[in-house]
Amino acid sequence: MAKFNPITFMQEVRQEVSKVTWPSWKEVWVTTVMVLIMVALASIFFLLVDQALSHIVRLVLGVGG
Repeated sequence: MAKFNPITFMQEVRQEVSKVTWPSWKEVWVTTVMVLIMVALASIFFLLVDQALSHIVRLVLGVGG
């Protein structure tokens, strides 16, 4: 098994981090807003599907109004 050298490890970590392309604040905000919009749309979709299925099940089983 190879020896673990923390100093070498930290140097390698710094090298790898320097290769990362970090997004701009504008990209972060646009992506965040898009995610929130998609979550809202998915929530509305699943609410509507849940309500429709609930209504269908009530009709089939004859339970409730």
